Amino acid sequence: MLLDGKKGLIVGVANKRSIAWSIAETLHREGARLAFNYQGERLEENVRSLAAELPGSVVHPCDVTKEDEIDGLFAKVKQEFGRLDVLVHCVAFARKEDLEGEFLATTRDGFRLALEVSAYSLTALARAAAPLMEGGGSIVALTYLGSEKVVPGYNIMGVAKAALEASVRYLAHDPGKRNIRVNGISSGPISTLAARGVPGFTRMLQIVRERSPLPRNTEPAEVGDTALFLCSALSRGITGEVIFVDNGYHIMGM
Repeated sequence: MLLDGKKGLIVGVANKRSIAWSIAETLHREGARLAFNYQGERLEENVRSLAAELPGSVVHPCDVTKEDEIDGLFAKVKQEFGRLDVLVHCVAFARKEDLEGEFLATTRDGFRLALEVSAYSLTALARAAAPLMEGGGSIVALTYLGSEKVVPGYNIMGVAKAALEASVRYLAHDPGKRNIRVNGISSGPISTLAARGVPGFTRMLQIVRERSPLPRNTEPAEVGDTALFLCSALSRGITGEVIFVDNGYHIMGM
């Protein structure tokens, strides 16, 4: 029960196969009471049905591109929880047409949208969360190796994840004096609905499985356990870091 009595908000749960949901299950198992968001009526029923599997959870609407909805979400979290110990950012989006073909063809609007949703939203959420983290807290964001290396088909999401990782470092500096830690998890490719939208994803899984020092693909529960570590006192001396959970694939040159 590493998180017994702790309160957490997980932003970006979409379905049962998402990495965010695996993190939610792990944090709840270790004692955390959780809040979730949903964007639009289309996702509400699914998120509410998942949250119902974790007793004590609450669900509220929030589009991370709208400041008033972010403010509303955290006002409700404060009302229900009183404080916040954990924020997990699992939000990313890019238009399909900006993931296909050459990166050179990325549109201005597509670039702006991907960076706003996938990177700036971390800053916006962290700013709203900080006042609720009196005495300290942990913020965790999900990223991917495409931020550092060229992954064909990942395109604009690679640039967005690079901005997200830089944000992790800068965000770690400012609230550190209030004992708020900010870290990232760079997971290996996992077969989620979102990931399958990346061109050539099946081939990506095969390559990673063949070339990783631990010759297999990453499991969602492995990411969940790492998130638990980063959200608990076990990682109290770690901030501004990106931890790889990819069976060592990122260390390979060939």
